[in-house]
Amino acid sequence: MINRTRRMSVLGMTVAVGLTAALTDTISMDSWAAADAPASSIPNGPARTSPATPGVKTSHLNGWARMYFPAPDNDIQVTVDAHATFDPNGVSKPTRSWGTFRISHRLKMPDGTWFTNWGDLTVDCLTTGGPTATVTGTLTKTTPGGPWEEMLKNHERMGVSFYVAGNGAGPSRIGLSGGPGPEDGPLRKCMAPAADAPVLNGGYTLIDKK
Repeated sequence: MINRTRRMSVLGMTVAVGLTAALTDTISMDSWAAADAPASSIPNGPARTSPATPGVKTSHLNGWARMYFPAPDNDIQVTVDAHATFDPNGVSKPTRSWGTFRISHRLKMPDGTWFTNWGDLTVDCLTTGGPTATVTGTLTKTTPGGPWEEMLKNHERMGVSFYVAGNGAGPSRIGLSGGPGPEDGPLRKCMAPAADAPVLNGGYTLIDKK
């Protein structure tokens, strides 16, 4: 079992804005071919894209990145493979969303040991607009004995936002909602905080509604 100090350390993590260099992927149709490659950090691999109905617009977000965290000895990574279809008449809410994403947080504990808290989530909403995207999903699997086990019982929803920078547009960024606090209500679909934490390694491929 994870001791109380460990639980509080992981549950209390927050994401802050920082200044750092970043490696980013550009937004391109050609790079979407990478979406069919297995995602090593998601055990069952990414969801496959479904054939689009004629006239229906689709969006895709795929990739892995390590994000900035203001405290030392913290390593936070987000892997995502998300897809959505949209009404061709311009409605912003997706008619269907699918895929998976994983949030992983490795940190050094006060006793000097390392602990990794991770969660796999099933996508229930992907929204996109230009270089930005928001993904939400429900928790389906997590670290045994970790701080998200209680959240797993209710399949709590979490959200991640992305800013995928183009060439010369600065670092890509990520924003995490984390789990709900004691006074918080459930997170709604398609909702996530601003993408504020710069990407340190890796990157994402984003294809807006096509």
